[in-house]
Amino acid sequence: MRKNKQKFTDIRPLIADFNSDSICFRQKFGGGIKQNIAKAVGIKSGIRPDIIDATAGLGEDSFILASLGSKITLIERSQIIHDLLADGMKKASNLGGRTAEIISRMKLLHADAIELLPKLSTDVIYLDPMHPPRRKSALVKSKMRQMRSIVGEDADQIELISTALKSDCSRVTLKWPSQNPLPHPLPKCSYQIIGKTVRFDIFIKS
Repeated sequence: MRKNKQKFTDIRPLIADFNSDSICFRQKFGGGIKQNIAKAVGIKSGIRPDIIDATAGLGEDSFILASLGSKITLIERSQIIHDLLADGMKKASNLGGRTAEIISRMKLLHADAIELLPKLSTDVIYLDPMHPPRRKSALVKSKMRQMRSIVGEDADQIELISTALKSDCSRVTLKWPSQNPLPHPLPKCSYQIIGKTVRFDIFIKS
């Protein structure tokens, strides 16, 4: 007799976990300062820029950048995501050691970056707005679905990018799907770093 196949839905709660297997893997095998995200924000030998992550989300990219030595200001406007991130940072700090050291370079703010960026000054503004869905593992799809259900589609992402480009910084780095054109209307970036699924559009300000 043929057995019925059942599909199981991942219902794990959405959390900010800075001690997860994926984070640990990125720290150990991500490539250090040679990885694309580090190059995109200007991290290199002897240089560790101060960075504003204006779309903090669950803070994974910020944690990786902080692990490389940069100081990161994370801005998150969703109260729910902010609270998840704050809880994750607190738990990570309580772990002590290397993890706590990394967290000490991360400062979290609950605010709308469009309103706050004009009041701040930094070396780099990093942007990772909500992207169109990508084909990945069921776990990632589940996490992205949960994020979308909370934060929506970032309908004002063009305004956010434009605000960043007008802000007091020397570089704006935009993380975007590698095959997708920039949202219209935005200026042409200075250069790109292209990976398999995502690319970084870098705007160098004169």
